[in-house]
Amino acid sequence: MANFWDTVVLLGSTFIFIAYLFVLFHIVVDLFRDTRMGGGAKVLWIIFLVFLPVLTALVYILFRGGGMGERQKEALEKAKSQTDQYIREVAGRSPAEEIAQAKSLLDAGTISADEFARIKAKALS
Repeated sequence: MANFWDTVVLLGSTFIFIAYLFVLFHIVVDLFRDTRMGGGAKVLWIIFLVFLPVLTALVYILFRGGGMGERQKEALEKAKSQTDQYIREVAGRSPAEEIAQAKSLLDAGTISADEFARIKAKALS
């Protein structure tokens, strides 16, 4: 019978420890994500997290927990906008832009009508 309860206690304490590690990870990420907090304050939070981890985590969540979601949302929006910008840069110009540029080159006499037709066909395909 003792083995059963030892197993239950082990599972419960393991769950609590892993949950605490997740909370600690989120706190550390949030500390370094916050651009409005100075470096000294971040160092103090880290020191307290090392020496009084559970108490500091509870205090952090109590006083700064509301902003954690906002900072994560800002970081996700920033990452999405950077990804969208990168995709736009890599994707290049739209077919209409390709044709417009080719038309201006044709009008300037830089390319021939045959070259314009090939560029147009390629852009539309």
